[in-house]
Amino acid sequence: MAAATLRSVLRRNSLLPLFETCHLRDLFFFSSSVDRAAAAVGGTMSPDPHFMVEYLVNSCGFSPSEAAKVSKPLAHLRSTEKPDAVLNFMRSQGFGGAGIRKVISADPRYLCYNVEKRLAPKFQFLRDLGLSESDIVDAILKNHGILLYNGHRSIVPKLEMWESLLGSRELVLKHLKKTRRFFYSSVEKTLDPNLKFLRDECGIPEERLSLVLRSHPQLILQKPESLRALVARADELGTPRQSRMFVWTLDALQMLSKESFEAKAELMRSFGWSESEFSSAVRKAPTFLCISLDMLRRKVEFFINVVGYTPSFIASQPSILLYSLQKRVIPRFRVLEMLNTKGLCTQRGKFSYYVKLSNEKFREKIVLPYKEKVPELLDILRAGAEQ
Repeated sequence: MAAATLRSVLRRNSLLPLFETCHLRDLFFFSSSVDRAAAAVGGTMSPDPHFMVEYLVNSCGFSPSEAAKVSKPLAHLRSTEKPDAVLNFMRSQGFGGAGIRKVISADPRYLCYNVEKRLAPKFQFLRDLGLSESDIVDAILKNHGILLYNGHRSIVPKLEMWESLLGSRELVLKHLKKTRRFFYSSVEKTLDPNLKFLRDECGIPEERLSLVLRSHPQLILQKPESLRALVARADELGTPRQSRMFVWTLDALQMLSKESFEAKAELMRSFGWSESEFSSAVRKAPTFLCISLDMLRRKVEFFINVVGYTPSFIASQPSILLYSLQKRVIPRFRVLEMLNTKGLCTQRGKFSYYVKLSNEKFREKIVLPYKEKVPELLDILRAGAEQ
């Protein structure tokens, strides 16, 4: 069997005539030598270009169909030496089976890496930045391209740029662990042009821009042409570029597809908002667009049907839509209603004011003055906080 396999390999490489005079025992001897050499380096060798499919199934836990797809860039491999070394290294660094499959699926060529020259130094570089083992796993699962980059030529410039923009190394590392493709975008082709456009053409001060990017850096990770299209959409809503809300409008729009945006506009029209009221509400509190369609409907229905607000009033005070219905709005409304039924507080019309108060201020102004007469008020707030 081994001789037949070897004969097949030699035929494919046009070398068979050179070996036709060899004895069968020489073929077996050669085949056995190859197996021993592979064993010496800790892998297995195979002349079958598809042996990686079986390897990926057995070693990584891929399904046969997934393994067939992942193995295509690995067809040149004839030994499992490097894949074995890569998998062993990744396991030693805290990667589980699912994590390994995710990284390898993203770029199967990682299995061809030299561990000592390409992987180990990269992991050491990330440790030197202050990341723990679990941090490094999280960062690579979100930004597997880190494994492609040169630490000092590529990662350091991005690290320095983000640190200056966000204001701290801690925030940079937080996004590196949690934000998908955080380190993918080119400084020269994407980040710098986007920052220049927002600062110089849109007139957004860097400190205002930095405030948004600290929570949503994706705003400047998109292609420059996509960002310009986003600005055009914000312009159509009538949000002045010099307004503090302009950059937040961009942030909200970049998280919404046009279909989702239109669905929410249609929902608010169904409650009676005019086009001008919708645009006005977006200018005042653009992040209400990020609320799910179902939750937005429930909030508006509560304010109209229970609190008694008109759609026009809600449009004039859209920030009340930003607060949690179950944890904040309903418990506070119940507190005020209970005080109202006891004749202790009759300022129901100011509910929008009380919704916006901080938790501490609401307790101080509304709950604590009546805790002796109505001790259950604290229970109402506590129940809401636990939901």
